This record gives sequence, C-alpha cells and structure tokens, in this order.
Amino acid sequence: MPNLVAMLEILVAFSILCVAAVRSSDPQLFNVLSYGAIGDGAFGKAWDDLCGSTSNYVVLQIPNGKSFFLEPVNFKGPCKPSHLQVQIDGNLTAPTKPGDDNEGIQNWIQFVSLEGLVVNGSGSINGQGFAWPPHCKRPTALVFHNCNNLQILGLQSFNSPRNHISISSCNYVRLSNVYLSAPETSPNTDGIDISESTNIRIQESVISTGDDCVAINSGSSNINIIRITCGPGHGISIGSLGHHESYATVEDVHVSSCTFIGTQNGARIKTWQGGSGYARNITFKDIILESVNRSIIIDQFYCPHKTCPSERMAVKISSVRFAGFYGTSLDRRAISLNCSQTIGCTNINLDNVNITAATPSEKPYASCINAHGMAYNTSPPVPCLIH
Repeated sequence: MPNLVAMLEILVAFSILCVAAVRSSDPQLFNVLSYGAIGDGAFGKAWDDLCGSTSNYVVLQIPNGKSFFLEPVNFKGPCKPSHLQVQIDGNLTAPTKPGDDNEGIQNWIQFVSLEGLVVNGSGSINGQGFAWPPHCKRPTALVFHNCNNLQILGLQSFNSPRNHISISSCNYVRLSNVYLSAPETSPNTDGIDISESTNIRIQESVISTGDDCVAINSGSSNINIIRITCGPGHGISIGSLGHHESYATVEDVHVSSCTFIGTQNGARIKTWQGGSGYARNITFKDIILESVNRSIIIDQFYCPHKTCPSERMAVKISSVRFAGFYGTSLDRRAISLNCSQTIGCTNINLDNVNITAATPSEKPYASCINAHGMAYNTSPPVPCLIH
C-alpha cells in the first residue's frame, strides 16, 4: 500500500501549484469607486457583481488614499468564483452611533458562507467604539461565519465597539500580521474570538485591546497561536466555557512563542460552575511575561457576576501543559490552579517555569485547589502538583 503521508504531501503540493496557477492569472477587478462608493449600497452592489462573476479569480478593491464611511454590510455567499479577494487599502470608518436602521446590530462588516476568501491590504478599519453609547448593543467589527479556506492578512483594526474579529463555524483559517488596537479600558473588545471552528492558525501579530487578545470558545479544535505580542488586555484565554450550564468542548490548542506585556492574565482557562464537557490537550509554551498580573490561571469557578450558579457539575480540564514561562508578575499570586471540588483538573504539567516578582522586594507564590499533575523546575513551586 502506498505511504499515506507521502500521498497527502503530493496532494497538498499539487493543490498549492493549482492555486498559484489560478492566482497568477489576471483577476477580474471590482473597484468600489466604480459604484459610487459613498457607503450607501455601493459596497453591496460591487459585491453582488463580484459574487455572480463567471471569472475564477475576483478582487473587490477598496483603494488606497480614500476613506469610506460604511454602514453595516453583509458580504454573503456562496459565490460563483472559486477564489475571492477583498483588498482593503483604504480606510473604513464605522457609524459613530446606531441609527434607526442599525439599532441593535450585532455585526458591522460580515462575511458569510464563502470559500477561498482572502482579506488583506494596507488600509485600516476604524470601529469608533469610543463614540457608541454605553446603553446600546455594540457590534463586532469583522465577522467571518461559515467561511472555509480563509486567509486574513495584514489587517489593521482600531477601536472596535466590541470584538475586533470573530471567527465562527469556519474551517482552515490563517490570520497573519494583523494589528488590533483599542484602549485598555474598552469593554468586551476581544482581539480575535473563535467559536465552533477548527484548524485555525494565528501568527506574527500584535493585539493590544481591553479584553482577551485571543478567546477560544466552545466547539473549537486544532488551534495554533504563534508569535503573538499581547497587551494590554486579558491575555490568551480558553473560554469562558459552560455558561448557563451548557455543554462545551475545546481541544488541541497550542500557544507558543508569545509575549504578554502588562496584561491582567497570561495563559488562562476559564469555565463556569454547572457546565459540562471538556477542555483538553492544551499547551502554552515558550512564553515571555512582562509585568503580568497573573501569569498562569485555571479557573473553574469563573463568574464575573454577583449571582453565580452552584457547583453541581463542571467542564473537565485535562492534559494541559505550561512550559518555558519566563518573566515577571505584578500580582504576588503568579500561578492559580483553582479547580472544581467535584471534578478537578487532571494531568496538569508545568515544566521550566520561572516567574519572578515585578517588584524585587516581593516574592510570588502559587495556589491550587484539586489540581493533579507534575511540576518540573518550576518557580514559584505549586503545592498540589508532584515535584
């Protein structure tokens, strides 16, 4: 029988050659300026023509040197071309407050049910989040739903009213060289929010927002996060999982070669009491910490509200490894493994962790409840793990 790995490598190489051949041909261009691009339907008209094109490779152009005030827009598929590109070289600006037509909108710019989409460019996306009234429902800046073989390259997003980028029900996604920024006090402005998605790779990016730099939610697996600079914000989080006693799953998450600067948390897994399901096969390794409040956290009692559910069930957390952590902690409690009394956390491993206090006169410590596993060459020592 032929070697299966070799056959797969040949197929992948052939696919790359085919894509390169298609992309090397001249694409059909759809410049929004040709549609009057003042934000009132021009983007939608350009997209309709692009989506229905008989050309194999099409590009929606948002040209350099131009700024566009853009009302909420939905770029929806499926489309006829097999290769779609949205090139954002200009500047897109969101409404400063919800009008009668977009009161309570959930998404500002949305891409739905598309195959082979590339979104790139040297422009910027300004959500003007500071101008949205606090009482209204704030929209996510960029949403990708049910998009497969998706690439998001070189985007810059500022001041999103809510999440900067949401990835939901997508498969095979690559995000590279993105820059996401919002004030540290911004509410619920996750950098990249992932849910119900698989085979996601995030690399070489800077995320500086008021909330999680990356949040990985239920239904997600095979997530790789590499060389991200995170902060200020809440770090990189698995969860929260199990809200409203729901069943949640996350597995095969690998975070490596990342730097956390001035974040509230570093590597965090958070689950609600009363939920069920699992979070497993998770690795954080080669992490640099610069004045992080709490560097390593497992919290099975997550509840930011005054009233919290009782602990009858919990999302099972297992096979988690924290390796190669170096840097400083602002909080004396640098490591917190706070696991459910009824379920607990198993196969938790810390390896070559060296966290010192940002204030030289203080000494960091670790706390843990019902966490089981091993710690090797770890400072501060973790009392409930085998050394």
